[in-house]
Amino acid sequence: MAVSLLTALLALGLLHVLPQLAHWRGAGGLRAWVRQLGDTSGTGRLLVTLLVPLLACLVIQWLLSLLPFDGLLRMLFALVVLLYCMGPHAFEHDLETILRAPDGPSREAAAQVLSEDGGPIAWTAPALGEAVVYAALRRRFGVLLWFFLLGPTGALLYHLTQTLGRNRTLGLDADAQNAAFSLANVLDWLPAQLLVFTLALVGHWDAVLGAWRRWQQQAVASSWYREGPGFLGAAARADILVDIVAGDGYAEDRTDPLSELLRLRGVLLRALLAWLSVVALVVLASWLG
Repeated sequence: MAVSLLTALLALGLLHVLPQLAHWRGAGGLRAWVRQLGDTSGTGRLLVTLLVPLLACLVIQWLLSLLPFDGLLRMLFALVVLLYCMGPHAFEHDLETILRAPDGPSREAAAQVLSEDGGPIAWTAPALGEAVVYAALRRRFGVLLWFFLLGPTGALLYHLTQTLGRNRTLGLDADAQNAAFSLANVLDWLPAQLLVFTLALVGHWDAVLGAWRRWQQQAVASSWYREGPGFLGAAARADILVDIVAGDGYAEDRTDPLSELLRLRGVLLRALLAWLSVVALVVLASWLG
């Protein structure tokens, strides 16, 4: 776990200094691989599409363990995988691009890169905040959670599943696409739940948990894997729409998308620090034990 924490810190630091490390355009390699499996369909096609790169990842880790300085080599390999899985754009850099855009149309255009399925993102505080939180989940928090739990293979599984399930241009047949979408939602469930409670801790506890409870009460039993973690979007919108009264009695304006983006960036940074702190405490406890 200590090596995983060090690798995650290195990846986050490198992306802060060199965001282009996570900037790869398109999914040409994955699209070509999906095309090679055109004689299969459905769940079987999805399993083969996922298992081959995952087995390759495991084999590479095993081969590296046979070489001198195997610990360093495996850490470097894990770092490369983690940087890849945090793409196709550096999350923090995308937020900076929106904030630094010179005018409204440019900001709205820059915000579209946060879309996970290619759908348009409206230039309103709730819609933008929801898109930011989902992008943070799938490019940062979800990747990190499965990396800490299952190593590079876990991060790769999460990233490939999200790409296959949400990118409709890869050429999967309908049954395989639906299976990938359901699996992506299943892998989203745990990090999304943890992110909701982290946002409640570092943001507005009553508003976030109230929205989470209402979603749970109204949703059908299978919606979490058929439709995705809608409770996270509901929590993000509640965090934005909550009325905050300042000490002078005036309500804080929460309608400006740009100011809300700036605030939400700080909230997500505190959430990331909270996650890393928990992992650091686990590492420390293992050392002391």
